[in-house]
Amino acid sequence: MVVKEDDKIFLDRPIFVWVISGLILFSVLCFSVETLPDLSSETKVFLKYSELLIAVIFTLEYLTRVALSQRRLNFVFSFYGVVDLVAILPFYLAFAVDLRTLRLIRLLRLVRVLKVVRYNTALLRFARAIYLAKEELVIFTGMSLVLLYLSAVGIYHFEHTAQPEVFKSIFDSLWWSVATLTTVGYGDIYPITIGGRFFTFFILMIGLGLVAVPTGIVASALSAVRREDEVSCNLEK
Repeated sequence: MVVKEDDKIFLDRPIFVWVISGLILFSVLCFSVETLPDLSSETKVFLKYSELLIAVIFTLEYLTRVALSQRRLNFVFSFYGVVDLVAILPFYLAFAVDLRTLRLIRLLRLVRVLKVVRYNTALLRFARAIYLAKEELVIFTGMSLVLLYLSAVGIYHFEHTAQPEVFKSIFDSLWWSVATLTTVGYGDIYPITIGGRFFTFFILMIGLGLVAVPTGIVASALSAVRREDEVSCNLEK
C-alpha cells in the first residue's frame, strides 16, 4: 500500500498503533466474556455498545486506508486488506442473517486478532522468517506425513491381532500415530504386545526430534531476517 508521507506517518504513529492494538485485545476479551452464562443486563448492554464502538473505529480505519492508498484494489485484495475487511464484516452481517447462522458469523470476529500482525514488528519478522523457510517447512511437513502413515502401518502390524477392536484398521491406527509422534500420549490407545511397545519407544524417540527440527529451521530463518534488518538500519544511518 502506498500512501502520502504525512498520512503514512499518522497511520504509523505509536499512539495510533497502541490504540488499535488495545482495541483488538479488548474485542477478544469481550468475545470471551459473551460466552459466560447468566450475564447481567448491564453487562450485555456494555458488551453491545463496546462492539458497536469497536466496529465503527475499525470501519473508519479500513475506509481511511482504502482512501489513502494510491492502488486501492491492490490494498483491498491484499492480505491486510482482506483481514481488515473480514474483521468488520460480522458486525454488519449480523443485521442481515437469521439467528441460526448468527453464532457462526460472530465467530469471524476473532479474525481481528490477525490485525495485530500489522502493528507488531516482531510478528512481521516472524512472518518473513516463515516465508523465507517455506521450502524447508514444506519438505519437513511432507516427510512428517509419510512418517505418520508408516508409524500407523507399523503399530497396526504389531497390535491388530492382540487388540482387533482398538486397532481395527490403519485409519484407526493413525490416531495413535498422531498422539505418539507429537509426544502427547493421551493414553486412550496404547500397545500391549512386546513388539508394539518397542515400536512405540522407537516412534517416541523420533517424535522428540520431530518437534526440534521445525524449531531450528524457524530459528535460523529468524536470525537471517534479523541480520537483514540490522544491515538495512545501518545503511539508512
